[in-house]
Amino acid sequence: MAGHGGRTVRDLRRESRTAVLQRLYFDGPMSRLALGSAAGLSSGSVSTVVAELIADGLVEEAGSLGADGGRPRTLVRVAADRGRLIGVDVGETRVRVELFDLAMSELARAERALTGHGSRSYDVRVVAGHILDGVAEVLEAPGAGSGELLGVGVGVPGIVEHTADGTLVHGQTIGWDAVPLEALLRDAGRLPAHVPLFIDNGAKTLGQAEMWFGGGRGAHNAVVVLFGSGVGACVVTDDVEHGRAVEWGHLTVRVRGRRCRCGARGCLEAYAGAEALVARWREAGGQPPPGADEEAALTALLSAARPGDGGTPDPVAAGVLAETAEYLGAGLSDLINLFQPERVVVGGWAGLQLGAPFLESVRAHALAHALRHPAGRVGIALGRLGPDAVTVGAATLPLAAFFARGGRRPPVASPGPAPAWRTALGGRLAGQRGGG
Repeated sequence: MAGHGGRTVRDLRRESRTAVLQRLYFDGPMSRLALGSAAGLSSGSVSTVVAELIADGLVEEAGSLGADGGRPRTLVRVAADRGRLIGVDVGETRVRVELFDLAMSELARAERALTGHGSRSYDVRVVAGHILDGVAEVLEAPGAGSGELLGVGVGVPGIVEHTADGTLVHGQTIGWDAVPLEALLRDAGRLPAHVPLFIDNGAKTLGQAEMWFGGGRGAHNAVVVLFGSGVGACVVTDDVEHGRAVEWGHLTVRVRGRRCRCGARGCLEAYAGAEALVARWREAGGQPPPGADEEAALTALLSAARPGDGGTPDPVAAGVLAETAEYLGAGLSDLINLFQPERVVVGGWAGLQLGAPFLESVRAHALAHALRHPAGRVGIALGRLGPDAVTVGAATLPLAAFFARGGRRPPVASPGPAPAWRTALGGRLAGQRGGG
């Protein structure tokens, strides 16, 4: 039966359930009266929808709110233990897997290190194995809960292409060329077929997490920057609900400049990523601790540039850090001029480790390079979600799909013939390793 604008009654019911779940999730607990106003539903409709959701176990009562001269109003909220979500961060130093309940409270985590840039660390089969091992580990961990697994979200470096045959990842800086990561994870047979799997760019998942729960919440237009081993960004505008990943790190900031990991010269990432920052310090005479990984080397650089005991800053480390702030600020000014955001939120493990003093210098350079009008309207701040923001954002991918379905289970697709390219998967993957 067709409804408004060609939508069926089923469509309208799903949209009503979606509206109620979203409002309760972000603003609850709420009374039915407040919920109807917030979701744009009549009192009769909201009562019917809430009753359905309670019967499905998705919503529960959460006490009452006193009313002046009237009956107390019962509050309702999303039942946090009704479902579980997994977020995966395929970073450039580790694979991190986290299990959350519906309230995004962490239930369990697992990590697998990726060591030795330019070696087998980015072999896609190794990375896929780390993901699957981590998923199994968190689901079996003490305290993992028993709610239904609503999906697995994976944040990856590089450009993500969603095709009819599955998701492909184009990760040029890590040596991935049209890697069929979804097929690798599915074909291993270790993920239940009914569990939804989502793969997207890591900067985009970071952006979604900060927009939903962190420094971007409430903004209509924002840019969320991922500053880790490399740099990336997610642009959120009124016409793009969940943001758009942009390969900001490969914007050219110096013609014929330093060689970037992508193979080009003069990319922002060749100057502003943590890997490049540490390399430039070493080239200038700095001495990271022998055998230190990237995070430890960046810690040593910061200690040299900003000694906490009142000592004299090392001029080499301080100079490299100052130059990095200038490059990063100039890169931010391009984003400000292009997209004119209300906010710029800087996240990622390196951005958070460099901290507020570094951000002050970046902000000064960004505003000095940007056009006056957009510069006068933008706020620039650190992200609020910490180094786990990519996994949180990855877990919101199945959560958003859960909302869009009105909290109903996804349809189980009947198995069809495997795409022809899967028969040649082994040969295609033979060269998909390395990257530095």
